Amino acid sequence: MYRLFIKRSIDFCISLILLISFSPIFAVLIIFLAFANRGKPFFIQRRPGKNEKIFSIVKFKTMNDKKDEHGNLLPDKDRFTRIGNFIRKTSLDEIPQLINVLKGEMSLIGPRPLIIEYLPIYNDTQKKRHDVRPGITGWAQVNGRNSISWKKKFEYDVWYVEHLDFLLDLRIIGLTLKKVIQKEDVNLSEEETSEYFNGNN
Repeated sequence: MYRLFIKRSIDFCISLILLISFSPIFAVLIIFLAFANRGKPFFIQRRPGKNEKIFSIVKFKTMNDKKDEHGNLLPDKDRFTRIGNFIRKTSLDEIPQLINVLKGEMSLIGPRPLIIEYLPIYNDTQKKRHDVRPGITGWAQVNGRNSISWKKKFEYDVWYVEHLDFLLDLRIIGLTLKKVIQKEDVNLSEEETSEYFNGNN
């Protein structure tokens, strides 16, 4: 019952309340980021969701698009803007994903949606992470995030899918809030700091 109906209702209600509550901050950040990123306050990228259905994830853009003399993007560490670095460290860059939650593309809690390029190289067990909606935070994020291997992250993701219930989601929310408040391992996202997943790591 919780997995099929209640979780989605809670996601919708909480994300709507948070979006309304954060709307003043949302507006201010859009203005600052528009100046810092030449009119581009949002980072939008196609990601696989539940049942591998592709959707467009929305986050605040924390890095500029500066390139080297060969036209290649500079390393992540060289592209963080001052405001972007602050937003990432406080996890405010995740706020726009509440729009994805409202639309039913994401959940508040679930495996993080990774890049489309990984889809062909997941094994059958790893593919189970797409049996539920991806989340803004998840079991892997509160158990090491960037400090653990891809293999361990996927093990956490699949474990979550197989044990999903209300109490587990509450526990993840509590641990996420603790990490955000204490600024533990919340400043950088997996896809921008982890080694590229090639199916073996």
